[in-house]
Amino acid sequence: MILDKFRLDGKIALVTGGTKGLGRAIATALAEAGSDIAVVSRYQSDETEKDIFSIGRKYFHYPADLTVREEVRKVVPAIFKEMGDLDILVNNSGIVRRSPAVDYPEKDWDAMLEIDLTAPFLLSQAAARIMLKKGRGKIINIASILSFQGGNNVAYAACKHGVVGLTRALSNSWASKGINVNGLAPGWFSTDFNAAVRKDADRFESITKRIPAGRWGTPQDICGAAVFLASAASDFVHGEILVVDGGWVAG
Repeated sequence: MILDKFRLDGKIALVTGGTKGLGRAIATALAEAGSDIAVVSRYQSDETEKDIFSIGRKYFHYPADLTVREEVRKVVPAIFKEMGDLDILVNNSGIVRRSPAVDYPEKDWDAMLEIDLTAPFLLSQAAARIMLKKGRGKIINIASILSFQGGNNVAYAACKHGVVGLTRALSNSWASKGINVNGLAPGWFSTDFNAAVRKDADRFESITKRIPAGRWGTPQDICGAAVFLASAASDFVHGEILVVDGGWVAG
C-alpha cells in the first residue's frame, strides 16, 4: 500500500533546532509517522519532549551551540551513542541577523555562516559516515525562498543559496550509495523566527498580499513535505528543493 511508504517505524531522526517553530513541527510529524526523535538545541523544551512522549516515541535532547564547531562535531556521535543508530537528519537550525549590506558586521556574517551553512555540512558529513555503512539514509536541509531570490538580508540570502548548492553537491556524491539529500524551502511562516516582521503591520500586510495563497504558513504546513522527504516514498528523489511557500516563488 502506498501509504505504508510514508511510515517511519523503527527509524531514528535527528532534528536540529527541534524545540520550536518549524523544527518542533517537523520533529513531531516524524514521530507521528513512527520515528524516534533526537533534538539538538541550546536549551531543552519540555513541550517538545511532552509532544514526542505523548505519541509513544523515544525522545532525546542534546544541548549544543551550533555556531561552535567543536560542539557541532560532538552532536552525531552523541546521538548515535544514545539512540543506537541514525536514519534521518534534518538540518533545521538557523539564525537571522539583519543589518544594511553596506554596514553588515563581520561577526554577524561569521555567525550566520557557521550555523546556517557550515553546521549542516559538518552534520551531514558525520551522519553520512553512519548511513554509508548501511547503504541508506535521508538528509533534509532547510533552505528558504531566499535561496532563489536576493531579498534584503545579504548574509541570510548568501547562506540559503549555499544550502541549495550543498544539497545538490551532497546528493551527487551519495545518491548512488543509498542516501537521499534533499531540501525544503519554506516561505513566510508564522513563527518566532519572523516575529519582528509580523509586528510591522505595513510590512506584514504587503507580504501577505504577495502570497498567492493569501496567508502565511503555519508550522503544520511544513509537516507533509518533511515526512515525504524522510520516508521511502521519496526514494527516487535526489537533490531537489521542495518549496513550501503558498505560491510565493511561482507568483
